[in-house]
Amino acid sequence: MIATVSCLVCDTALEVAEATEKGEIVECGSCGQEHEVVGAADGRFTVEFAPEVEEDWGE
Repeated sequence: MIATVSCLVCDTALEVAEATEKGEIVECGSCGQEHEVVGAADGRFTVEFAPEVEEDWGE
């Protein structure tokens, strides 16, 4: 089963597979914005902007 959520930038419907878990990244096919799944319960999903990847330089 596929659920949908709206892109936080362009409001395009994003398809999210039922097996998607909290913490996974979903990318918008229209604008390319990455979203992190922050809530997944009963086939309903909540997303936020995915965090930027930062270099850690081995610290």
